Amino acid sequence: MKYRLPAEWEPQSAVQLSFPHPDTDWANVLEEVMPCFVAIAESVARFEKVLIVSSQPNETARLLSHIPANRLQIVECPSNDTWARDHGGITVQKTDGSGQFEIINFVFNGWGLKFPADKDNQITETLHRKGVFRAPIRHGGLVLEGGGIESNGEGVLLTTAECMLSPNRNPHLTESEIVYHLQQSFGVKNVILLRNGYLEGDDTDSHIDTLARFCTPDTIAYVQCNQPNDPHFEALQKMEAELLALKGFRCVPLPWPDACYDDSGQRLPATYANFLIINGAVLVPTYEVPQDEAAIQVFKNLFPDREIIGIPCRPLILQHGSLHCVTMQYPEGVVA
Repeated sequence: MKYRLPAEWEPQSAVQLSFPHPDTDWANVLEEVMPCFVAIAESVARFEKVLIVSSQPNETARLLSHIPANRLQIVECPSNDTWARDHGGITVQKTDGSGQFEIINFVFNGWGLKFPADKDNQITETLHRKGVFRAPIRHGGLVLEGGGIESNGEGVLLTTAECMLSPNRNPHLTESEIVYHLQQSFGVKNVILLRNGYLEGDDTDSHIDTLARFCTPDTIAYVQCNQPNDPHFEALQKMEAELLALKGFRCVPLPWPDACYDDSGQRLPATYANFLIINGAVLVPTYEVPQDEAAIQVFKNLFPDREIIGIPCRPLILQHGSLHCVTMQYPEGVVA
């Protein structure tokens, strides 16, 4: 059976969020980060359904009581953490003319065995068992996270070698075998494997959704570091050169935000590439830095037909992820 991996801008039925709770790494900053999750849920619910995975459904329902019932679905489910992009199911569409969708349930192992993921790895199966999905699910046969791949919807997949070739993900496979699996799973003809690019403080081994994203089938927005004294400068200059060398793509640089640090002085992975496209809008992470306004303007130019909504995400990067990392979209017709 042949498949295609829909682009994020195609019509959606819902966006999944896995809400934080006291048994996650958010415990010490729960009051600080919860408004960020609520803001994302509110913004999504203006345009489509928001699907909430929660281990505390009554408390979550109280926090989201102002969202219309027909735009909110809360499912009780245990979780280790909140990164729905990486433990969520990835939806593909059959290309046999039926238009039917399937959800691939890949293995999530905490970004190469860095963090516990036993509960998160069960979430997609639990949602399926509880009747959340109209589409069937199947096992993906690989360790793979949604944040590690970008689809233009027309047969091109963008990813990074650092993530895909990580020895703690699929060590039994060679690079060519991994590329073959990606081609077979997602029906893509061209797998672009970037060899450069990283963000300090990132736990994911350079997920592509922190670095470069498709905005249209032939437009890529990417993080550009133009500060020679910044430790990211060399790697991101090399990544930029890789992207600009691609044939048939327009590459648009995103502003480089001022460095953000936690209380211990560790640099945090702030990136405007971690935006989320939903029905009729684009949610853009902001970090309380001067570049936020310029980033919003870039997205207005990139998506002139969609509302651009800034979401304050400074608290999110305390755990080394951002807006796109905590969400997973499902195409129209997939969520019941």
